[in-house]
Amino acid sequence: MSNAVKDVGERLTAFLPNLRRFAISLCGSRDVADDLVQAACERALASAERFEPGTRFDAWMFRILRNLWIDQVRRQKTAGVQDDISERHDIPGVSGEREAEARLTLKTVAEAIGDLPDEQREVLLLVCVEELSYREAADVLDIPIGTVMSRLARARKALAEAAGITSTTARSRVMKGVNE
Repeated sequence: MSNAVKDVGERLTAFLPNLRRFAISLCGSRDVADDLVQAACERALASAERFEPGTRFDAWMFRILRNLWIDQVRRQKTAGVQDDISERHDIPGVSGEREAEARLTLKTVAEAIGDLPDEQREVLLLVCVEELSYREAADVLDIPIGTVMSRLARARKALAEAAGITSTTARSRVMKGVNE
């Protein structure tokens, strides 16, 4: 085993939770996400020699995973309809008012995130969940940093509206830094 493969393997082990979380957010299914993460790990290990030491490992892995997801979506367009487990109402869950309220809130937020256009959802998850900088997210998505900022702003606004969060007071000119 080469040193590059060993190094990438060690980093992968520590990074799996982040990679899985991003995969779930892209595809919405834990089973599909697990398959996607496995494929991304296989690809990373097979191309370990291409990873440049000193660069962001997480950004490299997110890009591999995202490219695999895009390929899978393209293939699914010709595969036909598949059942979604979230549509199954006969699966028992945890009882209790508190748990039900928490699940409802989580479902509302997840649906709002799911309703975002792909471009906005990807930026939101990379910046807000995976804590990549705007520059790093721009590099992963291969877009300008200004596009990252505008997509993130639109995503945040859409989520606030979906959650019923509205600004009751308009920002004054002083707050905006405009002198009258």
